[in-house]
Amino acid sequence: MHNEPDTQTPQSHDNTLALDEIQPVGSQDSATPPVGADIAAPEPDDIFLWANQADRDKDQLDVDLFLFTKGYTVYATNYAKELKAQLKVLFLYDMITTVQTGAATGMAVREFEAAKAEDNVLERTTLDKVAHAQEVIEQITYSEASLETFNEGDHEFKKVKGIVARFRHGKTGQSFFVAKLLPQSQVLKGATAWMYNGGSFQPFTADAGLRITPDNQVLITEHNIFAFNESKFVRLFGYDAKKHAVAEEKVAEITKNFKLTLPEGLTLDALVRDTPTLVNKLQKLDPAQVTQDQLIDHADEMGLGLMTDDATGSIILMDAKDAAMFVNLLNDDYVTSDLTGVKYELRSKKILHDKSEL
Repeated sequence: MHNEPDTQTPQSHDNTLALDEIQPVGSQDSATPPVGADIAAPEPDDIFLWANQADRDKDQLDVDLFLFTKGYTVYATNYAKELKAQLKVLFLYDMITTVQTGAATGMAVREFEAAKAEDNVLERTTLDKVAHAQEVIEQITYSEASLETFNEGDHEFKKVKGIVARFRHGKTGQSFFVAKLLPQSQVLKGATAWMYNGGSFQPFTADAGLRITPDNQVLITEHNIFAFNESKFVRLFGYDAKKHAVAEEKVAEITKNFKLTLPEGLTLDALVRDTPTLVNKLQKLDPAQVTQDQLIDHADEMGLGLMTDDATGSIILMDAKDAAMFVNLLNDDYVTSDLTGVKYELRSKKILHDKSEL
């Protein structure tokens, strides 16, 4: 049954902002460390310790169910007490057994960004890397009291993407979450479904029915996400590990070669990670093709209003909009037509001739 626990907007452009409010985050010739860099990343959660503790406490664990939509809005749900034992079977027990069996057979735990799906390998990533998963967990953890309770009349199952079971030992115990994809093929609607009972077909009288598959999909602990099923994890939270890994490498190269200044506590990596279009654009971008001076001069020629610090020569990025402009400049996405003189931002480019052919 659903329990009731206790209950930034990016800054706008302002060229008059005091420079002591923003900090340089990286340059090739600066000894200043990036602002907002992790001081010490938390140790990865021990999946084998988790399994042993969950097995030990399984009879005492409370379970709450939540649904989330394709837009990652979370809804609370209620369930009949008779379902509690079945919930643990569908969401938890086989996951515990899989990990404990893996411990006995040498199962390896590898970083999701580097590992490939293979037998006896469990893929792990950090929760803060998967924006949509973090969004869902934060709504449950910090805003549960204000969550709407789902009902088919108001919210419609066709918009639901996934289901999350939260397990915890009492109201104050450490929580962990098991998430499953909920395809529309697993949803039975009353208007289009029958039930077979007493030797005959009868009308399906419920608002909707769900078929919950017993497979292991995604476990979310305090700091980590464990993907038991890689494809369903990607579909659940839209996290393309390989693209994000490439984007991180490109951001590291950019901050090494360019002088950038961002508001304190904000990093280019965070801006990119939260903006899928920038993650995609960085995949084939070569930061070494353009120098800082060339980029600034081109921005001036195009009239883009790229902000710079006259004292240090660094480029000022205040928010995701500035970051997008900067990445577009790096990608040479702003051009002036030789034919008409009109300035354009290019959405896609097809190279007509390779340099070697000219």
